[in-house]
Amino acid sequence: MKTKELHSMDTKDLDKRLSELKLELMKEIGNVKRGRPIKNPGKIRVLRKDIARILTIKRQKSVVKK
Repeated sequence: MKTKELHSMDTKDLDKRLSELKLELMKEIGNVKRGRPIKNPGKIRVLRKDIARILTIKRQKSVVKK
């Protein structure tokens, strides 16, 4: 996801998207640990970066409110 898209979302939407990404990441990691073939090996890296982006934006929004 693009940073601009994330900045325009409110915290509830960010929380929802964060939980979706975490679930998807768990599924992908589970598939790797089970030895299943991966269609897109770079997807795990992208998911981790998206999760980090969302957490950073949430932190920035909480600091701005104080």
